Amino acid sequence: MLRFALFGAGRIGRLHADTLSRHPAAQLAYVYDVHRPSAEQVAGLHGARVATDVAEALADPAVDAVLIASSTDTHVDLLEQAVKAGKAVLCEKPIDLDFARVQACRQQLEGTDRPIQIGFNRRFDPGHLALREALQAGEIGNLEQLIITSRDPGLPSLDYLRSSGGLFRDMLIHDFDMARFILGEEPVKLCAYGSALVAPEVAEVGDIDSVMVILETASGRLCHINGSRRACYGYDQRIEALGSRGMLVSGNRHRTPLERYSDNSAAAREPLMNFFIDRYEEAYRAQVGAFVTAVEQGAAIQPSFEDGYQAQRLAEAAIESLRSGASVTL
Repeated sequence: MLRFALFGAGRIGRLHADTLSRHPAAQLAYVYDVHRPSAEQVAGLHGARVATDVAEALADPAVDAVLIASSTDTHVDLLEQAVKAGKAVLCEKPIDLDFARVQACRQQLEGTDRPIQIGFNRRFDPGHLALREALQAGEIGNLEQLIITSRDPGLPSLDYLRSSGGLFRDMLIHDFDMARFILGEEPVKLCAYGSALVAPEVAEVGDIDSVMVILETASGRLCHINGSRRACYGYDQRIEALGSRGMLVSGNRHRTPLERYSDNSAAAREPLMNFFIDRYEEAYRAQVGAFVTAVEQGAAIQPSFEDGYQAQRLAEAAIESLRSGASVTL
């Protein structure tokens, strides 16, 4: 049984608490949040203790692992403290909004034998994972083009956008990780385009809401990521891989698999899921399952801290490309 301390009891923290409670080999031991009533509510639902501070949870030798789901600006400090205390760590993305701080943390943790997993849950989505496995098995020959579509159902609040770190660090970082995960090669060139098309006030807070990014690997493989803060028809998450002998597609999830046919309609599908927690529910469960198994068996962790670092490196390059209007060589 792997005993966890959960840091952060907001929306994503509550999701992780529920996921841990469902895993037969995991137990939620402590919950800590700067807003104590939130911690008390989550802890009460799952029979955990409320930690008075981070140090209390880390000092308990019965705690094997830490799940960091607090605000992004706390991730680095909590990561370093947890590793120093000898705990395995599953940390939500991104590692930090300041890339210099991510680099410093990378140096600080160099050589550690503590397992560290970054929360790129989409790697565990059944469709996305099946696409990668089929590609690696050679089903479509050599990969030539990868197209990743990532569109949120609606614009978050301006208050959220002001502190999010921008679309590339906050939203598309998942897609940068997915590109690396599927391409099988590191991108060596990147070009980004972005606009505020959904709402002009997005530009007023220094952000964009519509973006297209082109990545190129050393062998010439191309990846196109298109992202938007608004898809009026639901949460649009698709991946298409074109190879020399065919194509693979990991498509959207609908609320149910039901299709309707009638004399005035060829086919009507159920609406798309409209929230990331619903769309990637299976992926979140599989992510925690993979972490628990890897820690118990002493196996390699993925996505690792290095994967988190490399995804953020691409996000920073996209910001540079957008500002300069030129391609960035990596």
